[in-house]
Amino acid sequence: MSSYTFGPSAIATPANIITAVRVAFTPVIAILFIHKGPSVLVALLWVFVSVTDGADGWLARRQGTTRSGAFLDPLADKILVFGVFFAIVAKGYAWWLPIAVMAVREVAMSYYRAHLGRRGVSVPARPLGKAKTVAQLLAIFVIVTPGIGGLRGPLSVSLIWIAAVLALVSGYFYFIDGSHPAPRAL
Repeated sequence: MSSYTFGPSAIATPANIITAVRVAFTPVIAILFIHKGPSVLVALLWVFVSVTDGADGWLARRQGTTRSGAFLDPLADKILVFGVFFAIVAKGYAWWLPIAVMAVREVAMSYYRAHLGRRGVSVPARPLGKAKTVAQLLAIFVIVTPGIGGLRGPLSVSLIWIAAVLALVSGYFYFIDGSHPAPRAL
């Protein structure tokens, strides 16, 4: 492991480079899925970018978290998840409604967090928000992986709706956290 540490204002960090790679893979995965549907290549790429999500956070905690990373990492997650979700909806592998619910929640939360940030209030991620992300990542994995057969429909639909419900519930708690000086974990 590198002995480098980065201050809060650093931009070109290894963690941010990994984040940028995730964003760069978004159109590749979406286009491959639109053209091929579920495939081993799409599934492998999805697993790769899903793992890099944890890797950049791990690196940032060891080398120093940055303001740019705190902004870019969640943005990259949204670009990746919704870029692929939109491709999945376009191919008819998922219903648009739960995806739209999650997308609207993400836009609303981004606006809300930016509003709070201008007032000097930070709202950290909650375990519920992380559970929502895991449900999204798993739903996409189930959809893009060939050979899941009969499980794809019920399992992916369940995971997508679980993610949508977690999005709404965690969004509610983010709102509550933003209106109180000391957020509580849930």
